[in-house]
Amino acid sequence: MTDSAPPQAQPELKRAIGPKLLLFFVVGDILGTGIYALTGSVAGVIGGALWLPFLGAFVVAFLTAFSYLELVGKYPGAGGAALYTHRAFGVQFLTFMVTFTVMSSGVTSAASAAKAFGDTYLKEFAVLPLWIVALAFVAGLAVINYRGVGESVKANVLLTCIEVSGLMIIIFVGVWAIGGGQGDASRLVEINTDDSGPLLAITGAVSLAFFAMVGFEDSVNMAEETRDPVRIFPRAMLVGMAVAGAIYVVVAVISSMLLPSDELAAAGSGALLAVLEVGAPGFPLQLFAAIGLLAVVNSALINMLMASRLLYGMANERVLPRVFATVHPNRRTPWVSILFSSVIAYALVVSVDLSVLGGTTALLLLAVFTIVNVAVLVLRKDKAEHAHFRAPTWAPVVGIVLCGFLATPLSGRPISQFVIAGILLAIGAVLWLVNHLVVGRVEFDPTRLDDSREHPHGPPR
Repeated sequence: MTDSAPPQAQPELKRAIGPKLLLFFVVGDILGTGIYALTGSVAGVIGGALWLPFLGAFVVAFLTAFSYLELVGKYPGAGGAALYTHRAFGVQFLTFMVTFTVMSSGVTSAASAAKAFGDTYLKEFAVLPLWIVALAFVAGLAVINYRGVGESVKANVLLTCIEVSGLMIIIFVGVWAIGGGQGDASRLVEINTDDSGPLLAITGAVSLAFFAMVGFEDSVNMAEETRDPVRIFPRAMLVGMAVAGAIYVVVAVISSMLLPSDELAAAGSGALLAVLEVGAPGFPLQLFAAIGLLAVVNSALINMLMASRLLYGMANERVLPRVFATVHPNRRTPWVSILFSSVIAYALVVSVDLSVLGGTTALLLLAVFTIVNVAVLVLRKDKAEHAHFRAPTWAPVVGIVLCGFLATPLSGRPISQFVIAGILLAIGAVLWLVNHLVVGRVEFDPTRLDDSREHPHGPPR
């Protein structure tokens, strides 16, 4: 059975993102829930050498970013990793599962942010049932997302400035306290070997800290709403990642010097609050808690933007049901995809622990990054007619090895993360089967994607 009915004409997505907004998008998506909520969890795994897993996560992410930049330059359309997988391998089931995996990583990341919002930073002001907080949180994100990408990325600029200010507070307070004689630099080389050897402790911590570096890949799903994506993506992504990585390492060094790893671990998602309390006892914690609230809101907003645009992009390819490509005629946003991803995010918030959510997000993306690094090598045979960024060949090769290893139990990753990921992927497999039975097999036509060969900077406006 095949679906031969012609698709209804849909308005194009609005191209509202320029180079500055894209840079803020990348920085804002990386800085956020990872450092604000999981610093304590990472310290519990690695010990005092807290900076090491964040640096390792940055290296792994940076290598994979080269692959993304080459691919988004060749194919500047919505869809990201799923689009690249479809072009490289042409296997509908694999494309569907990559789509669902990336979408799942977006909503698990947003759910992590919602969990940190309700369980940590909001408690400095009020204690409310998590289900109420989660419902209001996810619904609010959906409304902003529905309003339009222009409003969303402008809100991201403001929220990014706020979340960077929070980390600057930690850095300034830390430098002041350390300069005044506080802190113990010897902790920076301490590695927790209570439950494992040094190597397993490091790889386990990198696997968890990787959650803090994800986000750069979200931006490629916004390519169809970016002005001149082929030209502006490389600089925006690499500069944004470098800024975020440097801030993370500095914050990790300060946190480890001011507090022993066991105290950071005991503080859990409130580890930065504990660092601030030690470094500046008189500092109003509610001010930093308010910043933390906005930081996790920003992470969640961008992840929900990514998830909905990914569903939209692949529905246009008929890899997902066409209903997900429905665009509101006035707001010009994919409202069905927004609603669907929001429902899944809410279900995760109320049912899964924060550290498991963060680790599962990293696990899902590491698996996807492995496939993307393979895809960029496979697609070297597909020559684009326009100039674009080209990754050095060694970068995706090393990325395949590192991402693949960190996505296995050999890296020290808890089994609970594989269980949650397995459940999500099983749901995805069921959805694929339903879609396959209803739509039937549809041959992939690369000319339908974005007319990137005729219009290297995206479709005509």
